[in-house]
Amino acid sequence: MRNIHLLCNAHLDPVWQWEWEEGAAAAVSTFRSAAQLCEEYEGFVFNHNEVILYKWIEEYEPELFVRIQKLVKQGKWNIIGGWYLQPDCNMPSGESIVRQILLGRSYFKQKFDAEPTTAVNFDTFGHSRGLVQILKKSGFDSYIFMRPDSRELSLPAEDFTWVGFDGSEIAVHRIYPGYNSAMGKAAEKIDKWMDAHKDKQVGLIAWGVGNHGGGPSRLDLDRIGEMMSSLKQDVLIHSNPEAYFQEIREHNTVLPKFERSLNPNQVGCYTSQIRIKQKHRLLENETYLLEKMLSSASIQGYMTYPASEIHEVHLDLATAQFHDILPGSSVEPVEQSSLRIMDHGLEIVSRLRARAFFALMNGQSAALEGEIPIMVYNPHPFRVAGIFECEFVLADQNWGPDFAWPVIRQNGNLIASQVEKQLSNLNFFDWRKRVSFYAVLEPSQMNRFDCSTQFIPEKPKVQLQEQDGKFTFVTEELEVVISASTGLMDKYCVNGIDFLKSNAFLPLVIDDDDDAWGMAVYRFSDVLGQFELMTPEAGAKFSGTTETAVSSVRVIEDGEVRTVVEVLLQYGSSAICQTYKLPKRGTKVQVQMVVHWNEKSKMLKLSIPTEFAEAKYLGQTAYGIDKLPDDGSEAVSQKWSAVASQEDDAMFTCINDGVYGSDYQNGEVRISLLRSPGYTGHSAFDDSGFDRSRTIMLQDRYSPRIDIGERTFNFWFDGGRYDESLDRADREALIHNEKPVALSVFPSGAGVPAQPLVILDDQVIQLAAFKKVEFGDDYIIRLFEPTGRSRTTALQIPLFGIEQEIHFNEFEIKTFRLSTVTKSLTETGLMEN
Repeated sequence: MRNIHLLCNAHLDPVWQWEWEEGAAAAVSTFRSAAQLCEEYEGFVFNHNEVILYKWIEEYEPELFVRIQKLVKQGKWNIIGGWYLQPDCNMPSGESIVRQILLGRSYFKQKFDAEPTTAVNFDTFGHSRGLVQILKKSGFDSYIFMRPDSRELSLPAEDFTWVGFDGSEIAVHRIYPGYNSAMGKAAEKIDKWMDAHKDKQVGLIAWGVGNHGGGPSRLDLDRIGEMMSSLKQDVLIHSNPEAYFQEIREHNTVLPKFERSLNPNQVGCYTSQIRIKQKHRLLENETYLLEKMLSSASIQGYMTYPASEIHEVHLDLATAQFHDILPGSSVEPVEQSSLRIMDHGLEIVSRLRARAFFALMNGQSAALEGEIPIMVYNPHPFRVAGIFECEFVLADQNWGPDFAWPVIRQNGNLIASQVEKQLSNLNFFDWRKRVSFYAVLEPSQMNRFDCSTQFIPEKPKVQLQEQDGKFTFVTEELEVVISASTGLMDKYCVNGIDFLKSNAFLPLVIDDDDDAWGMAVYRFSDVLGQFELMTPEAGAKFSGTTETAVSSVRVIEDGEVRTVVEVLLQYGSSAICQTYKLPKRGTKVQVQMVVHWNEKSKMLKLSIPTEFAEAKYLGQTAYGIDKLPDDGSEAVSQKWSAVASQEDDAMFTCINDGVYGSDYQNGEVRISLLRSPGYTGHSAFDDSGFDRSRTIMLQDRYSPRIDIGERTFNFWFDGGRYDESLDRADREALIHNEKPVALSVFPSGAGVPAQPLVILDDQVIQLAAFKKVEFGDDYIIRLFEPTGRSRTTALQIPLFGIEQEIHFNEFEIKTFRLSTVTKSLTETGLMEN
């Protein structure tokens, strides 16, 4: 005799082939029907997750919401999962996953007094191993998922112990065969499960009409009731996830262990709808940077922490992470509305950041006569060295023949700087200035730079010139060679070590199809062609110049901070303006690509062949580092990936600000930039698999494709010794994502100067979050060890005289509660207790 737990649900995508209003309507009708059946059928239990759906019920049919609250108290309706929604679980940062759970747990506790211990992401397209530690420290002991299925990922069993990067463990169940059932077919699904699982001690079967809601039906409940009465060896129970895992524990079942991410699945989703991905990353970065600024300003009494406004931003961010929004598998109107949602969040962030910036400028001295101050706020608890940019206007417009040249000082000391082209195009007189300067920013505080103006006869000429068909850039640490005939990088050498082969940063056009998910493939490797250097005539036309011919490889900026080389490339109906920014100090090269893409059913990748054919390929994931495939299969990572060779004591790091897909094989990295399938283009399939011979798009009309148009990408590439590069990869990636905030502003000189609030004394540990608690007046400081090596740091909060030594195990997340009343620091959980 065994128990089979029946998990009735109604999977409901808030958006997908439909917009959110239709999703809300489906939620109302589905929940209303489910509530009716819960009230009618004795013993029946309905299960549902996702705060966003319950909020719609609460707003649009409050009477139904009250009925559901009553059913939850009676045990007839079960809150499962406990998250805000079912997000993508590969691309959001670890901190974003924490906030998804925090939003969900807070709501369900407040509205239903419910605290699920089993997390549920039925339909998400893969799951980072970093989830394990997050789940464990958020009060979960178990997890249910469906994708990837057994054809994509072999697991030791349907029930297994998932082991996280830090050694945390949770029990996991992969749903078989899917989370839903067709109308009237639930009993048939149960029969098939029992035939396939004759030896299993305890069972879990998810059923209910899904995808656009639906859930239970009288027909299904009646047939299940008949099965309950007729079965002799099995007992069917209307149940919930927690009961299933509890019974597994009671059987003392030893579950096999699995120590990898639950990937791959729908690998095209790592790239589809790149504007969604880039804007999501931007909102993610700006939100967490803003929280650090707000915390510092509010703790020091310069402003009130705007909790309700920040909450609105987090709702926008959480919504954008839904597993058919962030992966790019929705229809075009959903893409557009999702961009609007994120713009809403970014507008709130912009206004609050200005409020915090001006507050933190408090106490800065007034400018001296003839000086133009530049303020740069460093949100990070460590010194940040790099190149910073800022625009400002001169005190008066310069209509004379001389060129106004700003000179920048920090603490009275002259620092390296140069003037570059401003964003505007008022080039007939001299007024607006854009300066780039190299500086070291002090941690967690406002840093001040003062500009004075000198007049010189003309803007300095470019010094780097083409010689022997190439541009050779050399500093004490770095040598870069760019071919004048291809526009590609033929040499990148750091301290005598060659990291790249020739023809690096070559844009490749890859064969693809119209499936937005890429669900029938695991790699994108068939090269159709490559971008090539424009002719001088084509380059002139593309640049929009009055000249009939211009060089398609040219130095456009050159000074004591950096040299900027611009390259024009073309393929078919598409073009790329590719820019290399080469530093005079340090070894990190920025590559910017402005892509004009007009290739349907194709993919764009950036090829970077390294010298390390036997290296590992690593990538940042949610609070961890994944070892990525090295066979050319499409991989997913977050802010950075790297070719890492301990044998060669070398690591080549690729930092980005909004891409997620790539592949690696035989030393060559190919970063995925764009795909142009149809919106929700879906491969045909049946029980035997996908049929790629069938056309996806209708052939009798025009159909829009994803990501046709102009898109911009930014990358930072750096080579170095293995240990040193691994130690700094996470911090460097964070610096280029949560960028220090620069603004030219004249302070009043009044007030008390702000102090640095949080300082870390080591070179590795990350400040993942610094925010006010969800409920109360304390603050949360979250730290993370990002390399997989145990270490110790000292956390300093000078304002309160706190200096606390903290030890971290590999990849460990630690959360602390800061009381501004008692001036004390106490370790707490991710859910802030």
